[in-house]
Amino acid sequence: MQKESLTALARHHLQAARTSPSGRSAHTVYGGHEHVLRQTLVALQAGSNLDEHQNPGEATLQVLHGRVTLVAGEDRWNGSPGDLITIPGARHSLEAVEDSVVLLTVGKTRSATNPLHTDSARAAPGPAATTPRTPPTRRSEQ
Repeated sequence: MQKESLTALARHHLQAARTSPSGRSAHTVYGGHEHVLRQTLVALQAGSNLDEHQNPGEATLQVLHGRVTLVAGEDRWNGSPGDLITIPGARHSLEAVEDSVVLLTVGKTRSATNPLHTDSARAAPGPAATTPRTPPTRRSEQ
């Protein structure tokens, strides 16, 4: 089991964001590229942003400190501490209205995390693609 203080991480990364040329700092709290679930603490200096990008899977944004605006096309959602914003599947960006810290949670699809689960791997010729799968046998309860 792992325990981290989001409050301490937020304080540390907000300070780092204030001194960074990009105006931001981030830390993966849980997961990574090899996991389906990833949680990343992102600190943004007021006026900085995360440029428009595609959502890699289902995602939410929890505002821990400050105020942010999530932008997707013509739609805008304002977030302040305690708010949980569901990130749309469309391209979107994030703007820091004030010095802010958010917790980004992303649940990627298996195909995005494991090359064995991609559509091309499933469609590849060979025994795995041509042999029908038999469902597992269930034990009957007595």
